[in-house]
Amino acid sequence: MKYVDEFRDPAIARQLIREIRESLPRIDVARQRPLQLMEFCGGHTHTIFRYGIEQMLPGAIELVHGPGCPVCVLPMGRVDDCVALAERPGVIFTTFGDAMRVPGSKKSLLQARADGADVRMVYSPMDALGLARDNPDRQVIFFALGFETTMPSTALTVLAAEREDIENFSIFCNHITTVPTIKAILDSPDMQLDGFVAPGHVSMVVGERPFQFIAKDYGKPIVISGFEPLDILQGVWMLVKQLADKRCEVENQYARVVRPAGNSAGLDAIHRVYELREFFEWRGLGSIDHSGVRIRDAYARFDAERKFSVPNLRIADPRACQCGEVLKGVIRPWQCKVFGGACTPETPMGALMVSSEGACAAYYNFGNLDELLQRRDSPDGVRFDRGST
Repeated sequence: MKYVDEFRDPAIARQLIREIRESLPRIDVARQRPLQLMEFCGGHTHTIFRYGIEQMLPGAIELVHGPGCPVCVLPMGRVDDCVALAERPGVIFTTFGDAMRVPGSKKSLLQARADGADVRMVYSPMDALGLARDNPDRQVIFFALGFETTMPSTALTVLAAEREDIENFSIFCNHITTVPTIKAILDSPDMQLDGFVAPGHVSMVVGERPFQFIAKDYGKPIVISGFEPLDILQGVWMLVKQLADKRCEVENQYARVVRPAGNSAGLDAIHRVYELREFFEWRGLGSIDHSGVRIRDAYARFDAERKFSVPNLRIADPRACQCGEVLKGVIRPWQCKVFGGACTPETPMGALMVSSEGACAAYYNFGNLDELLQRRDSPDGVRFDRGST
């Protein structure tokens, strides 16, 4: 395929859906309950809703939306730490745009900027390093967050700062890792998952090997998928085929981008600059061992947590907000009590409604809002089924 419209061909989509339907009767569990397939990445969730993929699939398949948005899983206390750093005298605090409006316990970074803090949106950590070069009398801090996808760019920026001996640059490291999170979900007694659609961007860096434990140790099939509609439909088809054939392995639908061994240059930069934290706090998932990284001692002068005083407090989410249950896949966004009412993209209570990759934002922007709210508020729990097969 050469052009994007080839990844959105209706005829191919119909053929994939026919083959999915034909495979379902061969899956024992699908005759008892809907198959639960989790897409981990928020980018997948938005494609699913933007193109109506969930409505195309048979009712015997349910897509469960996982915690694959790094902005969404950031605990409120870390946002408060960002605000504390941004409000220090002489600091230029830099961040990606989707983190600007994530609420802390008192304010967001956007509100901190309105109150006088020098908070600037950048498109890459190299932009932040450029600000440090241009403002030698100011301390420039970059809010580093994301899964393995964005770890290499931050690591390469730290290495560039070391080469140039730029002393007024540091990062507030909130990078997180994929595998321990998937393991925590699989170990959760609340979950009953039958397969995974693995994140394509993360896999582009780490390759196929880190996901093999899902098939080997937990007996769940997993397919690495791209982000176009046909990518996801083919990924679902590959999962269904594995279940029908009673196979369990890692398959790569996104082979045009993802190599089996990943990106060696990116992995080398990650291993040079970071080391695993003993644990990291996730919104909704709690503390997960070895699920985050920090800067190695060799690059400590570029670590904002060591360079400045950071409160590092644990702050509970507002009680009305059910982001945690949504992140774990226990409930759907529309089942949250405040979804579409007190919590909207204009007045977000939780990170899932703020982020461009958040599941709540996907449901709100691309779903049938009136139908979703009717389903939530119906006294008999009315379901709008798409058919059993």
